[in-house]
Amino acid sequence: MTEKQIKTSDDVFGFLNTLGIAYQNHEHRPVFTVAEGEDLREKIPGGHTKNLFIKDKKSRYFLLTVEEYATVDLKTVHTLIGASGRVSFGKPEPMMEYLGVVPGSVTALGAINDTDLQVTFILDAGLMENETINCHPLRNDATISINRDDLLRFIKATGHEPLVLKVTA
Repeated sequence: MTEKQIKTSDDVFGFLNTLGIAYQNHEHRPVFTVAEGEDLREKIPGGHTKNLFIKDKKSRYFLLTVEEYATVDLKTVHTLIGASGRVSFGKPEPMMEYLGVVPGSVTALGAINDTDLQVTFILDAGLMENETINCHPLRNDATISINRDDLLRFIKATGHEPLVLKVTA
């Protein structure tokens, strides 16, 4: 069995270019939490994201991408996303294996690394009201600004069928 080659932010930029998707990349200091990046909001307009990598009782994985200050009720979200029973946070090992990222860099753009289609990508309907969505390009020292429809197109181009659902309170 060959080791899967993890794609990098340069691969994300290349894939976006291949798809003809316009984006703006903003380099900045590493930010690990929403609070740490608050001062960047003035320079980077649009909806900013928070990502929850979760799994259900059958070890099926989901990535919930929501607006940065939104609240997700982990006790009930399974009923909204079709998970088997309550969900818990996924561990860093499957996060790296499926999305090619470490905690603090989680992003819907990680779909580029989920070549075995092990993760269901769910974008919150509230977040998708923003015309521009901001997310990390597989690393937390940069932010990509991308049109919401182009984000969906990117995820679909990786072989996933992203779901837009209201998963926040």
